[in-house]
Amino acid sequence: MDTELYDEFGNYIGPQLDSDDESEEEEEETEHIRRVQDYGEDEDDADEAMDQDVEPSMAVVLHEDKKYYPSAEEVYGADVETIVHEEDTQPLTEPIIKPVKRNKFAHIEQELPLTSYNMEYLADLMDNSELIRNVVLAGHLHHGKTTFVDCLMEQTHPDIFTKEERQLRYTDTLFTEQERGVSIKSQPVTLVLPDSRGKSYLINVMDSPGHVNFSDEATAGYRLSDGVVLFVDAAEGVMLNTERLLKHAVQERLAITVCINKIDRLMLELKLPPTDAYYKLRQIVDEINGLLSVYSEESEPVVVSPLMGNVCFASSQYRFCFTLQSFSKIYEDTYGGFSAKELSRRLWGDIYFNSKSRKFTKKPPMSTSQRSFVEFILEPLYKIFAQVVGDVDSTLPRALEELGVHLTKEEMKMNIRPLQKLICRRFFGDFTGFVDMCAEHIKSPYSAARTKVEHTYTGPLENELGDAMLECDPEGPLMLHTTKMYSTEDATQFLVFGRVMSGTIHANQDIRVLGESYTLDDEEDSRLVTCGRLWISEARYKVEVNRVPAGNWVLIEGVDQPIVKTSTITEARGNDEAYIFRALKFNTSSVIKIAVEPVNPSELPKMLDGLRKVNKSYPLLTTKVEESGEHVIMGTGELYLDCVMHDLRKMYSEIDIKVADPVVAFCETVVETSSLKCFAETPNKRNKITMIAEPLEKGLAEDIENEVVRITWNRKRLGEFFQTKYDWDLLAARSIWAFGPDNTGPNILVDDTLPSEVDKGLLNSVKDSIVQGFQWGTREGPLCDEPIRNVKFKILDAVIAGEPLHRGGGQIIPTARRVAYSAFLMATPRLMEPYLFVEAQAPADCVSAVYTVLARRRGHVTQDAPIPGSPLYTIKAFIPAIDSFGFETDLRTHTQGQAFCLSVFHHWQIVPGDPLDKSIVIRPLEPQPATHLAREFMIKTRRRKGLSEDVSINKFFDDPMLLELARQDVMLNYPM
Repeated sequence: MDTELYDEFGNYIGPQLDSDDESEEEEEETEHIRRVQDYGEDEDDADEAMDQDVEPSMAVVLHEDKKYYPSAEEVYGADVETIVHEEDTQPLTEPIIKPVKRNKFAHIEQELPLTSYNMEYLADLMDNSELIRNVVLAGHLHHGKTTFVDCLMEQTHPDIFTKEERQLRYTDTLFTEQERGVSIKSQPVTLVLPDSRGKSYLINVMDSPGHVNFSDEATAGYRLSDGVVLFVDAAEGVMLNTERLLKHAVQERLAITVCINKIDRLMLELKLPPTDAYYKLRQIVDEINGLLSVYSEESEPVVVSPLMGNVCFASSQYRFCFTLQSFSKIYEDTYGGFSAKELSRRLWGDIYFNSKSRKFTKKPPMSTSQRSFVEFILEPLYKIFAQVVGDVDSTLPRALEELGVHLTKEEMKMNIRPLQKLICRRFFGDFTGFVDMCAEHIKSPYSAARTKVEHTYTGPLENELGDAMLECDPEGPLMLHTTKMYSTEDATQFLVFGRVMSGTIHANQDIRVLGESYTLDDEEDSRLVTCGRLWISEARYKVEVNRVPAGNWVLIEGVDQPIVKTSTITEARGNDEAYIFRALKFNTSSVIKIAVEPVNPSELPKMLDGLRKVNKSYPLLTTKVEESGEHVIMGTGELYLDCVMHDLRKMYSEIDIKVADPVVAFCETVVETSSLKCFAETPNKRNKITMIAEPLEKGLAEDIENEVVRITWNRKRLGEFFQTKYDWDLLAARSIWAFGPDNTGPNILVDDTLPSEVDKGLLNSVKDSIVQGFQWGTREGPLCDEPIRNVKFKILDAVIAGEPLHRGGGQIIPTARRVAYSAFLMATPRLMEPYLFVEAQAPADCVSAVYTVLARRRGHVTQDAPIPGSPLYTIKAFIPAIDSFGFETDLRTHTQGQAFCLSVFHHWQIVPGDPLDKSIVIRPLEPQPATHLAREFMIKTRRRKGLSEDVSINKFFDDPMLLELARQDVMLNYPM
């Protein structure tokens, strides 16, 4: 037996044997199949076959080989595609014809509600720009802005009323806003409100979010408004975001007024006696004035004071709002015989009423006398509250009779809170004090036009177009500035929201939309479109109008396609010298990144479309694609990105999306001057550029970013700024070529060459190319493709070819970038990370827990102090953004939910350690000591972006440069 042919068990494993009977069977089968096929051919063949004698075959046909019917191919021919559908596979749970699915993400009124004024009257008021006020309500989180708008809505819409315990929050239209209990979008509302003399004003109110993450929404509202009402909670006082929004309003040159809200908390929660309540209110006013004097650049900063009428007091929950003037008017209407205006001038500050002489004096007549504000305003207020909370049945009816408030028997049976609300509303009446404040201290669009246009318009104003905007002229050429986009309730398209600066926009008009990158030289970013219908926004309903004149806010349909963030809309033809309004300048930046990808890769186009839409919806969101192909979303904080992801998944793309762990944006910088002059030759060896890099002076990067200094200034002014403020010498100050990575980038390129050594004419001929190379280099640095920051690049020497052919952009630009990189790497490079400023509030016994949680995350406390008049402490601290993920949850866990914190980007700080230190070994899944962090961040960022593991120096240095390095022995520990 041949052992090769059998295995150890005796089974045959040799070559295949052809069995005789098998082959016979196969032949018979094929013969049979051929016969069946022949049978299905034309009838002629069949007739021919009949002539011959056919012997019936005795072959056995297997069941599966039987052929009862011809195949589809035989019936229809080979070139017809046929699909055979088996039995119905659709499950019973799915309807055969699906109903149309209507998505709804926002609360919308089905028809126009009843209002206390006529809609035609509202539309007529739009023509008189003197009677319009564009106001943004801004303030810290939960300081009562949205509830205040509810009060205004209830005043003007008789059918709208709140449920007993729940707030209506009329301007929080999105379902997510109602569920989270926080405003996410700025929401405009246009109302006709009377002042104390009964004169009607058209007040455009923008209700902005109070959470620091969404301060970009407030910025968008600021751009369209002429003034801001800053809301401050009487119990909490001036908080983190109050301060930031105040500073931002000063920078945006808005008129500033203040509303001290929730004064009921002083009585019902903190239970302060009236005198202490007065001190608390005065402290808030003083603190705001202190901040105004710090932030204001004018010689005489704005001052807010109840005496001037630009501070009002309110309690949104109990539906009342008054200024000193409107409260005095209640006294005048009740007692008569004196002027309300004169009385109001004596109701704030250290002024006392002498009941014997019936005069006001500066000195207290008796040791027990109260200040006039306490005696005439706070005590009556406390009494009203005490009566309702205390003796509803016995003394309240008599007190109400004296006040002239009439309640029915049914109303007297109400619960305490609704009853309190009703009494306050009847006693104080409409919010005329608020309207007086807006009318008097916030300018009309006509009066504020000059400050607004000068601050926001990028073009010259000495022409017909400029005059029309400065005059807010409805007859002039159309100029409209848009800053926000609102998705329709089913999230299919966007309505564009903006302010008409001059001219009048008509429905279905042809218009030209200019994007943010439009200039007169580069007209690519402009589109001709036809706008659809026009609306006046009222949060949950819209009023359709056929034209909107200058000075008003408007919602426009059908122009959202070309717009990304902000835009300028002008007439389709004729207005060719129109420039754009500058893009929004935010008071915070997007430093938190997440990478997204669809769970099902085939749904990538859907996700990209969704990303385009969320990008339109959130002013400060940025989306980009990394080199490695991952899609990155950058936002201001965790809540912000959470809302973005909710919208992306539910509203705009309706697909499953995977999210990577959040990371942060880094920056690259240097801490010393380059250790030697770095040079690079162009590929054709005809040009050579030499550069060094050194750190910028402290504070200069921030000045450039905040546009304290601009590259567009003339040489002389620019030189003076750098000489006086930063001690630069005249030559360097006059030879600044560019800021980078863009016009407000925190790096400087200086031409430090001498005319005796370098041909300045040739150098200037390639200036644009060198600047482009510098901009490109600073946009993505050599360490991990992150922007460079705080570096000054000096050109020390340049050899430029004489023939224009040899010094083209293709030669110079990459070389300028390469030499910038090598100078950067020779100057002790470091990574920078964003730091957040944290403000936490906690009761005294939880303060130590806050310290513990911060210390675990590389944070450090800068200040902790008790909040005056309340049992809480404020803790201010810094924490690295990369360690801040989950910080809020952690803090709540450790303090049993008693601490509350908000954090916002504050500054960039150098990461400890050398990112290029090769001796550091990064072990996976182990926390690194502090000195290894820079290396860890760099390597992990490079891995994430799909770059090589380490910075290779060969990429940026030419061979002659490497020889020079070897000669000077500066190889250090750079990898080759």
